[in-house]
Amino acid sequence: MPARLRDVLGRTIVVTRGLDQSLFVYPIAAWQEFAGKLEKLPMSESRARTFARLMLSGAVEVELDALGRVLIPEYLAAHADLKKEVVVLGVGSRLEVWNKEHWEKYQMKESEDLGETVEGLKEFGI
Repeated sequence: MPARLRDVLGRTIVVTRGLDQSLFVYPIAAWQEFAGKLEKLPMSESRARTFARLMLSGAVEVELDALGRVLIPEYLAAHADLKKEVVVLGVGSRLEVWNKEHWEKYQMKESEDLGETVEGLKEFGI
C-alpha cells in the first residue's frame, strides 16, 4: 500500500471482491459501517442478496507488514486478474486495486462514455 495511505488504513484492513473486476480495500471502521448497511438490505430482494453475497463472502482481514505490503489471497487476486503491476485508487472511504491493464482499458472506455455518464448523474442530484 502506498506510504501516504498506511496511517489512514491502519495495520489491519479488509479486502473483498470489488466491481468491474477490481478489489475493494477498507479500513476496519469503514468496512464495519459498510457491512452493517449490507446486513440491513432486504433479504427478500434478489439483487440485495446477490450484492451482499458478493461483498461479504469474499471479504478477508489482512495485515499490512512493516513495509506496507499485504498478501492478497489467491481467490481475490484471481477475481481482479492481478499481475505484477497494479493500480491503487482512493475512492471515498475505500481503495480499489486494479490490474494495471484492466484499469487503463476501463479509463479509455469511460472517457468515451463520459457524456452519457455525466448525463445519468442527474438522477443522483449531481
